[in-house]
Parts: sequence; C-alpha cells; structure tokens
Amino acid sequence: MIINLDFDGSVVTHAYPLVGKDIGAVPVLKKLIKKGHQLILFTMRGNNSHLKEAVDWFKENDITLYGINSNPTQRSWTNSPKSHADLIIDDTAIGCPLIYNWSYSTNPYIDWVKMEALLIESNIL
Repeated sequence: MIINLDFDGSVVTHAYPLVGKDIGAVPVLKKLIKKGHQLILFTMRGNNSHLKEAVDWFKENDITLYGINSNPTQRSWTNSPKSHADLIIDDTAIGCPLIYNWSYSTNPYIDWVKMEALLIESNIL
C-alpha cells in the first residue's frame, strides 16, 4: 500500500515550526516499510527549512520515504496536485486514535499503540 503520512501531531507532537516530541511512531513506521508499504510524507510544511527538518527526522530515524508531498508515480496518469494513496494516517482524520496528554503536548496526537492495533486488525501490518 501507499500511505500518506502527516507529520505534526501524527508522527511527533505538535510543535510547528519546530519538530515535536517522540510519540512512538518509529517502530510502527519501520514495520510498515518492512511489510512492503511505501510512505509519503504528506504535510502542510511548505517547501522550506521546516519541511527539510521533517524530512531529516525520517532520515535520522532510518525511515525511507517514497515521496514528499506527492506520489512520484502518479504524474504518468494524472496532473492532480492531490497525492494518491491507499491510506492516509493523519491526526485530523475522523476515527484516528488520539492521546490527550496536556502535560506532554498542547494538542492531541496519534496513539501509536492503538494505531498499530488498527493496522494489524485491518491486515495492513
């Protein structure tokens, strides 16, 4: 599967323009890649140093990205700016499991323990 993955609030806590704190995404993202899934960083961070910091976070955590804000293969069949994906993981998606820990983050963020369980239940992991 191709998976569009939000950054702030989804793989780290919300701290934009800084990179937020660890929320447990790394092991699950590595399992997704090991299973053959391709990750596209799909973020509102513009094409600037803030985007570079997010991309660097993936590199530092040894997580390979298939694309950054676009699906690299879709230009052959569409000119749509929307990135094609089979699944989107985003803290703003309805039904996405969230943690509300105000002492750790000023905004809710993805609960990766529950997300991993959902991915297993859905036969994605």
